[in-house]
Amino acid sequence: MKYAEADAGAPVITEVVSRVEDRFCTLRWRWPDGVQAVYIHKASAEAPDSQEHPPPGMKLYTREEYKANNGYRDRLDEIGMVAYTIYVRLSGNGETLLVRQQDGGNRALVSAGKARIYYAVQHKKGLFSKLKTVQMTITAEVPVPKEVLCYVKKRDAHPSSKEDGARFPFVQDFAPGRNQLPPIEVGKDDFIRIFFTDGPKYGTYYELVPE
Repeated sequence: MKYAEADAGAPVITEVVSRVEDRFCTLRWRWPDGVQAVYIHKASAEAPDSQEHPPPGMKLYTREEYKANNGYRDRLDEIGMVAYTIYVRLSGNGETLLVRQQDGGNRALVSAGKARIYYAVQHKKGLFSKLKTVQMTITAEVPVPKEVLCYVKKRDAHPSSKEDGARFPFVQDFAPGRNQLPPIEVGKDDFIRIFFTDGPKYGTYYELVPE
């Protein structure tokens, strides 16, 4: 595939509208006369422009599919701002051309919002034991890198912040869904709580919610 710059006579995408509901985005646009297929590219709005032309991850979508689905519907597994770019597909002389629009009329910016991370910490203490068992569970709407979260241990009280006690990293990423971590043993007077490692940074993309 190669790009073709939009000129005065080139077919272009116009009137792109988007709607986000329940982590699904629906795109609709006006099709140029005679165009039977487009390519759709999806990327983080904050990601640098790809050095590959066309960029990887392009999805072919036909006019018939558009009619059958009343638009283009896509699941938002990302967080933050997402950019969709729709390219008219032209065929000729045995090659595929994508019409590149400098006016941005074929682009839609949508907010995928914050992904929720639910957490639960259960402390189980034996009657005469000097130790107790802590079971942590992370339930995530999207994949979460291990660097996003940490847990803090404090004696005699629940930690109030990531600096309020001894901080420990997690050793593996969290998959979407329920992640039950291996139980750990702590002193009978110790308490554990989960925090963002960098609240201002990760709080833009995630919401940390106790269960």
